[in-house]
Amino acid sequence: MNIKNRLTIMSFLQFFVWGAWLITIGTYCFNAKGWNGAQFGAIFSTLGLSSLFMPAITGIIADKWLNAEKLYGILHIVYGLILLAVPKVNDPDTLYYVIFGAMICYMPTIALSNSIAYNILKREGFDVVKVFPPIRVWGTIGFIVAMWVTNLSGSKANANQFYIAAIMAIVLGIYSFTLPKCPPQKTISKDASIIEQLGLNAFKLFGNYKMTLFFLFSLFLGAALQLTNMYGDSFLDDFKNVPQYADSFVVKYSTIIMSISQVSETIFILTIPFFLKRFGIKNVMLFSMLAWVLRFGLFSYGNPSDGLWMIILSCIVYGMAFDFFNISGSLFVETSTDSSIRSSAQGLFMMMTNGFGAFFGSKISGYVIDTYFTHNNTKDWHNIWLSFSMYALVIAIAFSIMFKHKHDPKALETIQH
Repeated sequence: MNIKNRLTIMSFLQFFVWGAWLITIGTYCFNAKGWNGAQFGAIFSTLGLSSLFMPAITGIIADKWLNAEKLYGILHIVYGLILLAVPKVNDPDTLYYVIFGAMICYMPTIALSNSIAYNILKREGFDVVKVFPPIRVWGTIGFIVAMWVTNLSGSKANANQFYIAAIMAIVLGIYSFTLPKCPPQKTISKDASIIEQLGLNAFKLFGNYKMTLFFLFSLFLGAALQLTNMYGDSFLDDFKNVPQYADSFVVKYSTIIMSISQVSETIFILTIPFFLKRFGIKNVMLFSMLAWVLRFGLFSYGNPSDGLWMIILSCIVYGMAFDFFNISGSLFVETSTDSSIRSSAQGLFMMMTNGFGAFFGSKISGYVIDTYFTHNNTKDWHNIWLSFSMYALVIAIAFSIMFKHKHDPKALETIQH
C-alpha cells in the first residue's frame, strides 16, 4: 500500500474514534443517564481543559525523546482502554475524570497526526500543500461515518458508542506502529527556557491592542464552537417527547441529520480562498459569527415537520460558521506576527478557541441551561438556542465595531505562494 493511502487510513480513523461519541454523548448523559446540564457541561469541558496543556507537552516529548508515530500509537491505545471503562460509570463526577483522562490522551493526537503526515510526506518528496488536504478530508469523512455507525447501530443513547470508539482507537494505535518512523527532530534548543519550550513566548502579543482584541474575540467565539456538538443530537432526540414528532425521521436518525454539518464543512473549506480574496480576513471572520447567529437561530425555530428546512439549513451554515473563523483566524495570525513566534502564536490562537473558549463555553452553558431553561426536567430548547443566537449576535456586532483590520490581498498571496 502506498504511503498516501496509509496516511489516509490514519486520518480516517483519527476522527472516526472521536465522531463515534462526541455528538451523541449529550444524548447519552441527558436521556440515558438523566444527568443535568451543569454535570454534562463539566464533562464536556474536559475537551477544552486538556487542550490547554497536552498538545504542548506531547509536542516536547515528540520533539526531544520519542518517535512521533510511537507516541501517537501509545496515546490512542490508552485512549481506547479508558473509553472501555465509560459504560461501567454510573455517576457524572466519576465520568468527568474518566473522560478527562480520555481527552488528555486524544486531544494531542490531532496535532500529532498532522505532524506525522507532514513529516512523512516531506521526506518522501511530496508537495504537502497539494497532497495533504485530500488526505485530511478523509478525517472528516471518518467522523461522518462514525456518526452514521453509532446512529444506525442504535447506539446513540447507550454505552455502545464508547465501545465502537474504543475498539477502533486500539486498532489505530496498533496500526500507527506500522507507519514510517518519525524520530525526534530536536528542534528545541537545550538552552531554551521553559517558556520557549512550552511555546508560551507568544503571550507577549497581548501587549498589542489589536492582537489582544483578536484573542479575546477568539475566546468568546470559541465558547460557541462546541455548543451544537454538545447539545444538537440531544435537542433533536428530545422531539420524541412530542407525540406528533415521536416517529419522525429526525428523531430516529438525529445523528445522521447532524452529520450534514460535517458534510457542509468539507464544502465550505473549498470556498474559503474565494471569500478571503473577495472580502478579506476580517469580513470572513464576521461572516462566521453571523453564521453562528443563523446556526443557533434556525435550531430555535426548527422542528421535524414544517420546520425541517430550518434544521437542515442550520446544519448547512455550520460549515461556514466553524471553518471560516478557524481558518481565517489562523491566517490573520500568520500575516500579523513575526516569524520567530509564529508557531507559538498559532498555538495561542488554538489555546484561546479550543482551550479556554471551549472550557468556559461548556461549563457556563450547562449552568445557564439548568438555571434558566430547565423546568420539571424538561429543557426549553427554543429559548436555549435563541439565547445562544443572541450571544453570537452581540459578539458579531462588537467585533465589527471594535476590531480594525485593513484587507491586504498581497499578504494573502504571499501565504498562497
